[in-house]
Amino acid sequence: MRIIRYPAKTEWKQIAERPHMDVSQLNATVCQVLAEVKAHGDEAVKRYEKLFDHADLELLAVSEAEMNEAEALVSEELKEALVLAHRNIARFHEAQQFTGTKIETAKGVCCWQKSVAIEKVGLYIPGGTAPLFSTVLMLATPAKIAGCKEIVLCTPPNREKKNPAILVAARIAGVGKIFKTGGVQAIGAMAYGTESVPKVYKIFGPGNQYVMAAKQQVALYDVAIDMPAGPSEVCVIADESCNPEYVAADLLSQAEHGVDSQVILITTDAGMLQKVQEALSSQLEALPRKDIAAKTLENSKLILVANTQEAIDLSNAYAPEHLIIATSDYKDLAEKVVNAGSVFLGNFACESAGDYASGTNHTLPTHGYALAYNGVNLDSYIRKVTFQHLTADGVRSIGKAVVCMAENELLEAHANAMRLRMKDVL
Repeated sequence: MRIIRYPAKTEWKQIAERPHMDVSQLNATVCQVLAEVKAHGDEAVKRYEKLFDHADLELLAVSEAEMNEAEALVSEELKEALVLAHRNIARFHEAQQFTGTKIETAKGVCCWQKSVAIEKVGLYIPGGTAPLFSTVLMLATPAKIAGCKEIVLCTPPNREKKNPAILVAARIAGVGKIFKTGGVQAIGAMAYGTESVPKVYKIFGPGNQYVMAAKQQVALYDVAIDMPAGPSEVCVIADESCNPEYVAADLLSQAEHGVDSQVILITTDAGMLQKVQEALSSQLEALPRKDIAAKTLENSKLILVANTQEAIDLSNAYAPEHLIIATSDYKDLAEKVVNAGSVFLGNFACESAGDYASGTNHTLPTHGYALAYNGVNLDSYIRKVTFQHLTADGVRSIGKAVVCMAENELLEAHANAMRLRMKDVL
């Protein structure tokens, strides 16, 4: 990891940069795959599954027999963990339910909103080197609470079969339609619809840079998306009170996601740099995904700053997906967080808790998108429809202002619509 000591503010922009790849070729590949899926449906999806995932599929849909087979393959211990996590995720998201209030903005003018679920949503669950069955719970649980009528789940096949825990998590969360497809072709299938995969109105879920690019391309014309969620990242703010073993473990927990991930430590204690480096070296050796984590650390940074105020300012400039504040003044710093996907406070709040079972959602904005996006929550699955009712008193209250404003915007038809009503009530 690169060590940066007391960087000037002019260096922060460079510090906040993420690893990049040549997106011109990436976007061209994504565009080609999407066009094929749009034109040829299931045939194209199966063709790309054979090419990319080496799976020769007869059917894309997961059968009830496959669901039952998966149930038998997952240990009781893991099932109990999934049930516990699902319960906590449900509790957290149920508390976000919207209650509209009718407001009389002027005499005779009543306005309100009601919450309406998005009818058809698509959930993308990454597979690859780490099948993220936890993401099933994170995406499907709020979708069910919101009341989405159709929930479609796509995840990459593993030589024709899904990871059994993904299917068990889907059953626990109440997902009925599951398909064996991943990557760009899965995003295209949900965006356009195929003979097997229904078209949805909004797509959710993280993925690699190809998946992120596919989501952004289909979002231009065909479907809404949750956010541009790409490679994972964490920023840890630590002082002399932190546990360096904990900090190293938290950095490695994100470093093992993929070689395009990034981790950053910002500390106010010079001695902590050495302690964390030693802990990283020791813990890295024991990791099964050591090679991936080691590659990620090459893109990562250890930063020494003067005080915790500078640390939180630098973090806000970076806008991390995950932010861990392991300082004695974490309560004060929490109030100063402006840009972050999800924040973990104190020495015991490891990012893994939020990834799995604390109840918060782990589908979060990455790559600096936390400057403008929030993570997935219940509102992500609903629309708020606005209503208003005017009585004759309402026309008398605001009619003159409406006519005046419409006339001055040179929109005579707008003015006339109100003017006619005013003639009848005045």
